[in-house]
Amino acid sequence: MIVIIGSINMDLVLNVPRMPHPGETLSGGRFQTISGGKGANQAVACARLSADDVKVAMVACLGDDAFGTELRAALRNDGIDDSHVSTISGEASGVASILVDASGQNSIVLAAGANDALSPAHIDAARGLIEQARIVVLQLETPLATVRHAIGLAHQLGKTVVLNPAPAQALPADLLAQVEYLIPNEIEAAMLAGLNAASLDNDAAIEAAVAKLRADGSSNVLVTLGEKGVYAALSSGSVHFAAQPTKAVDTTAAGDTFIGGFVAALAEGRSEADAIAFGQCAAALSVARVGAQTSIPYRRELEA
Repeated sequence: MIVIIGSINMDLVLNVPRMPHPGETLSGGRFQTISGGKGANQAVACARLSADDVKVAMVACLGDDAFGTELRAALRNDGIDDSHVSTISGEASGVASILVDASGQNSIVLAAGANDALSPAHIDAARGLIEQARIVVLQLETPLATVRHAIGLAHQLGKTVVLNPAPAQALPADLLAQVEYLIPNEIEAAMLAGLNAASLDNDAAIEAAVAKLRADGSSNVLVTLGEKGVYAALSSGSVHFAAQPTKAVDTTAAGDTFIGGFVAALAEGRSEADAIAFGQCAAALSVARVGAQTSIPYRRELEA
């Protein structure tokens, strides 16, 4: 089993010719509401990309609004166990306002809503679920105290812990030491290492950032670099995996799709290199499509 602990949002997606300047009113194009949130995206990616005998469950919070009803239905539609997805009375579900420009790049603003209500008590209530897991996946769109509690419990139970440190924030070394796989993008890697993101423009600079993260306690660090691929610093050595060529339409959830593919492959016993390649293939398919969960491919598409 794979257990994802994290956020669920409704994405409010608007296509724009370019990103607006401060104070500017800009005419956009198509508007859509699409199920999202980094936690839910990664859960859906795991569910769609895993072997048939691997179960996926989520621990999260939703509001008692129409978005909450729709978001829960989306999880169930992908076969995700939602028995520990709590509905918070009187609270709105999380939303993300997303602008996507003509080149496929995006800009995102979050309103956490019910995601902020995910507490250590919810994690303790889901202990039985976590005990059944092989891999536990987390992000930082829920309270850090809850993330720390969940990582501590999963580590104590001997589970493989995967952390996507997004949105980036300072993380203590004792927390990183309990994470088997830290998976930031290059901006998050720079922020966590205390460096300027613009300086991570070559392998040597990325290596320096990763070395700092590993010195702080991270066992394995996978830095997702978009069209430049993935830089993986593993216990077996460091490798730069080139990206698979594709034409990007919308990069929303590409990183989440990579993580879902990587975790799904690990859960069935594939090597780290094979798991990275599987995740990259899934991400390459996702960026050719619009939206978060609407862009995440199914295992049969990768096998084809």
